[in-house]
Amino acid sequence: MTSKNAEGPDTPTSGGEAVPGLVPAPRGLTWGPPGQEPFRLGEATVISAAPGTEGVARRLRATVGAATGLPLAEATEAADGTAGPRVELSLDAALAPEAYRLAVDTGAVRITGGSAAGLFWGTQTFRQLLGPDAFRRAPLAPGRTWDVPAVVVEDEPRFGWRGMLLDVCRHFLPKDDVLRYLDLLAAHKLNVFHFHLNDDQGWRIEIKRHPRLTETGAWRSRSKYGHRASELWDETPHGGYYTQDDIREIVAYAAERHIRVVPEIDIPGHAQAAIAAYPELGNTDVVDTAALTVWDSWGVSPNVLAPTENTLRFYEGVLEEVLELFPAETSPFVHIGGDECPKDQWKQSPLAQARIAELGLKDEDELQSWFIRHFDTWLAERGRRLIGWDEILEGGLAEGAAVSSWRGYAGGIAAAEAGHDVVMCPEQQVYLDHRQDGGPDEPMPIGYVRTLEDVYRFEPVPPGLSEEAARHILGTQANVWTEVMQNRSRVDYQVFPRLAAFAEVAWSSLPAPADRDFAGFDARMTDHYARLDALGVDYRPPGGPLPWQRRPGILGRPIEGAPPVV
Repeated sequence: MTSKNAEGPDTPTSGGEAVPGLVPAPRGLTWGPPGQEPFRLGEATVISAAPGTEGVARRLRATVGAATGLPLAEATEAADGTAGPRVELSLDAALAPEAYRLAVDTGAVRITGGSAAGLFWGTQTFRQLLGPDAFRRAPLAPGRTWDVPAVVVEDEPRFGWRGMLLDVCRHFLPKDDVLRYLDLLAAHKLNVFHFHLNDDQGWRIEIKRHPRLTETGAWRSRSKYGHRASELWDETPHGGYYTQDDIREIVAYAAERHIRVVPEIDIPGHAQAAIAAYPELGNTDVVDTAALTVWDSWGVSPNVLAPTENTLRFYEGVLEEVLELFPAETSPFVHIGGDECPKDQWKQSPLAQARIAELGLKDEDELQSWFIRHFDTWLAERGRRLIGWDEILEGGLAEGAAVSSWRGYAGGIAAAEAGHDVVMCPEQQVYLDHRQDGGPDEPMPIGYVRTLEDVYRFEPVPPGLSEEAARHILGTQANVWTEVMQNRSRVDYQVFPRLAAFAEVAWSSLPAPADRDFAGFDARMTDHYARLDALGVDYRPPGGPLPWQRRPGILGRPIEGAPPVV
């Protein structure tokens, strides 16, 4: 048999036929010899699901069954003991939990996972091998053949945290759009969905004991169009929120796809929507918080939470409901934000200054750390782990707390060397709101140019990190902030195709960035663009934005030059 790594520059073949390019690239891949017949999926094909694999079998029928129009019935013992064409699903505890083995020959497809999650990832590879039409929701034509080339795939992920953050606060996305993104994450073997649920521009989760958070805090009267320096406004009121049943549905939908949902409730900054709903949460001795509304611009609002016992009790109540909606088995982590908290109001507030003195703190920075440590302890007492943006390092953390390193690598390095777990998501590398090209047609250009190749060469583990510290890198995450993404189509444009490159970085065992075969990846993307087309993704074409994807005359905030490595 010929062995070809999916990352190689040659077009791999099986039986003399070109075979699909797989994204992300599997760890080991061996195509069948010339002349070997493919496996043919048809009316007679059954699924043989071993105990513990029934959920994966259901998902396979719901996706591949829907796309092909085939029943993929449950296997039964034939009267004569023979076995027809089948897809066999099984578990093997000797494999790592997210590892899988996929073997295709003429008579059967055998997928084995170290757990149901590993098995599920194996079915995603099987789906890619079927061709792009396997990603549609209904068959294009009855009676067509579905051939899968003979192959053996041995695969497992590099990182256990392969995530994407979606900001639904700057621009709200309806529940169905969130569910769709979970499908897209699953198709790319990403397993963490960081759900950014509150910010200055909107509160997006129903909290029953504090109903004004969504009655008032979920809605703003207008929105800035483009960068915050733009003079253009969208005067349409904007907002929305997820009911608690919506959240339960999202969490369950993600779990079926082996995705963990990490909720983020950002404190003590990014709080203007909450203060607009409950003015007593703000620094009432400095500003007239009763006059505040949900913020209609971008950037960082100066209105932050007051350091009072009332504020602590309020957010404990919020988090009690959040913990019920996001059970520990879904994800032990709760993201508490902790970033970009302006200290001006605390400096002017007699109450805040009295609090600093009472607690024996040095300054306002330590006051922010006091906020975070309070909820670090509160969550730990309930069996959860706090994770926050890298600013939370500045006041010291409890042993189990983790850090999202967004300002660069430095925060993650410091956290890992101190023994804290880290998710690497440096804005200079994997903030997907940053523009994809330096050309004049790029819509609402924000930040540095981050091309598909730039993302493909991103390395989550910085050089020079000690071996012990490197073990604390849980993985990596691409962040999608939606100030200039007014709808699903704009999100698609910013996210894809770069999320495919990011998924390969998170999953595959790639060489050092300079040695990565981007040409080989780009060749495989030809097949992957066809999958994205079948999925209805409004990605940025390789040749640049289509006419209807451009936003001429809308002010952005491009940053020239290469991003710093910090």
